Amino acid sequence: MLNHYETVFIATPVLSENQMKEAVQKFKKIITENEGEIIHEENWGLKKLAYPIQKKSTGFYYLIEFKGEGTLVEKLEVQYRRDERIIRFLTFRMEKFAVEYAEKKRKQKETVKAKEE
Repeated sequence: MLNHYETVFIATPVLSENQMKEAVQKFKKIITENEGEIIHEENWGLKKLAYPIQKKSTGFYYLIEFKGEGTLVEKLEVQYRRDERIIRFLTFRMEKFAVEYAEKKRKQKETVKAKEE
């Protein structure tokens, strides 16, 4: 039985758009190569940090929702730690209600987007 996870990482603000895309691809590849399934992803862009990290006051935020084995989280987090582009990360297992809430939130966004078009 696969668990449902959400991971958010913050990349250093000095990255170019291409470097950020490369970082995202790297972490998505780790998920898929370890039999994980990506459900959803969101690029939250450059945001102000609550407090400075490594003398930086902003960072690129990226969210990936995925399904996978528990061992996958460990592999993913080892790669976050080894990657100098990543200044913070958080991964947590979503329980049933969090999964339902995330799906509902996505459907609402899609409805709003469809109305705007």
